Amino acid sequence: MDGEVTLCSPACHHEWLSDAFSGDGHPNWRGGDTGNYGQGWNAVRREALERDEFECIHCGIDSDSLGRNPDVHHIIPVRAFVNSDGYEKTDAHTIDNVVSLCPSCHRRAEFGHIEAATLRAEANIVNSD
Repeated sequence: MDGEVTLCSPACHHEWLSDAFSGDGHPNWRGGDTGNYGQGWNAVRREALERDEFECIHCGIDSDSLGRNPDVHHIIPVRAFVNSDGYEKTDAHTIDNVVSLCPSCHRRAEFGHIEAATLRAEANIVNSD
């Protein structure tokens, strides 16, 4: 899935995304999903969108050009918190662990094609892992 995909229409593209990036096709899949993100997610999501001025911090496309808000990406995935002793999934929802990305850049980040350090720098996040 590292290469580009050419499809016949937006509807076909949507269907391909649904199939290709769900279940074990998704880079964060580890035998099951994390379920509802829980308390704190909506607030930190809104805070990230506002901090990032409703645009992708990597390529700069804004919500007007996208026709919707950018995605909000966890730099350290929720799955890492779920699988770590002493952490809850809600511990992933901090403003220094999320960035706004367009769907294309979000997929690239999920597949490791945009480094966490790059995302932090582009969002002016100064603290580290």
